[in-house]
Amino acid sequence: MKIAKLAFGLICLAILASNIVAMSRWSEARGVYDDICYLRQAHLFQRFGADGLNTDAVRDDDRYFEGKMKEIDFAEWKDPVRWPCHNPMPSGKVVMQYPPGTGFLLALFPQGHQVVPLYVAASLIVCGLALLGIAMARTLPSILGAGLFGALAVYLMINPAKASYSVAPTMALCAVAGFLTALWLARDKRSTLLIALIGLLLGASVNFRLPNALLAAGYFLFLGIPLVWSRKPSTFLQGLGFGAGVLVGMAPTLIAQAINAGSPLATTYGSADVVAPGFDFAVLGHYLRDMQFVLIVLAIGPTAWLLRVGEGSVRQVALVAAGNLLVNLVFFLSHPIFTPYYVVPIAMLSLWSVSFALLIQPEEARQAAPLRRAQANLGVLPR
Repeated sequence: MKIAKLAFGLICLAILASNIVAMSRWSEARGVYDDICYLRQAHLFQRFGADGLNTDAVRDDDRYFEGKMKEIDFAEWKDPVRWPCHNPMPSGKVVMQYPPGTGFLLALFPQGHQVVPLYVAASLIVCGLALLGIAMARTLPSILGAGLFGALAVYLMINPAKASYSVAPTMALCAVAGFLTALWLARDKRSTLLIALIGLLLGASVNFRLPNALLAAGYFLFLGIPLVWSRKPSTFLQGLGFGAGVLVGMAPTLIAQAINAGSPLATTYGSADVVAPGFDFAVLGHYLRDMQFVLIVLAIGPTAWLLRVGEGSVRQVALVAAGNLLVNLVFFLSHPIFTPYYVVPIAMLSLWSVSFALLIQPEEARQAAPLRRAQANLGVLPR
């Protein structure tokens, strides 16, 4: 088994090294509107510090964004109302639509060399969790599962994560949150601080992409439904801790929306992105032909299996993942816009959670589960 662990560890490191080599050749001038806007947010943070949350177009007095528009031959570079990923607000401001988290991370690195370090840092976190999973595996099948999933997770950091700068940090947070979720539910006495930390991480992910708020849905269902029939203080404190963590984590986005849109609950997105849900077979067709469909199947398969045969903490993790998958898939599959990365975060969060749940479960429970299932099956045989 040590040889198998070493082999899969080397495979993950080889994929990581290959990714880093490929990333080192990336250009920050791809001409993609989203890229330029994230870089503008980073530029504002580097110029104004925390006041960079204010993305009003009038703050482009150094012509940074105008210069980016000229580089890609954008015809209406002089008119902020026509700028990509910017929207006019009722106050008269023209502001950027994206939450501030991705720009903040990019601002940590020197201008002109921001994207590659961001992706490398996120990839190192994902690879570290993959190696941890391989090291924790106790049986040959679990080593095989952890190794294959770890290799896939590291590979995904370059495709489809490269499609948007917001995906890489989201993937890293999903890996950490998945590990902590399994750790939280594996304990006999669940830690309120630990679930609060998970909430903080999921809330922080909203600062990269607003739809990441849906990543917390399964946790709210898991913690909230028992409150209907249970009045235990511990149950209430767990839910309160998680909710507080989510709120604190997404505070930068709420502050940015208050500054730019006039209210923490007002959106900076335009009408094209804020649309009512409605199933569109063309959008469903895109998902069926995309790699995301494979990830959806990979996430649903083990989750459904563990709901059926899992016990204890493993089944509880599956319940959280199932609730999350249900809410997120209903939302994104009914959203009339398709991208190659919309459902990647929920698929990866679910897979990380379920994978670590299987690896963390106590050895006694691992050995007893097949026996209990066999006894249950014998009990239903006809006599």
